[in-house]
Amino acid sequence: MRAFRRVVIVIGLAGLIGAIARLRGKGGVPPTSGGWRELEAPEFR
Repeated sequence: MRAFRRVVIVIGLAGLIGAIARLRGKGGVPPTSGGWRELEAPEFR
């Protein structure tokens, strides 16, 4: 019973931490510059 209670607490804490991380990660502005560009032959190295 004691081990089961610990497992439930650990899973609950992991879910809470995941939810907090997900909420804090929102609201950012995606970058508008940069990204992929086509390489020329001498730039392959």
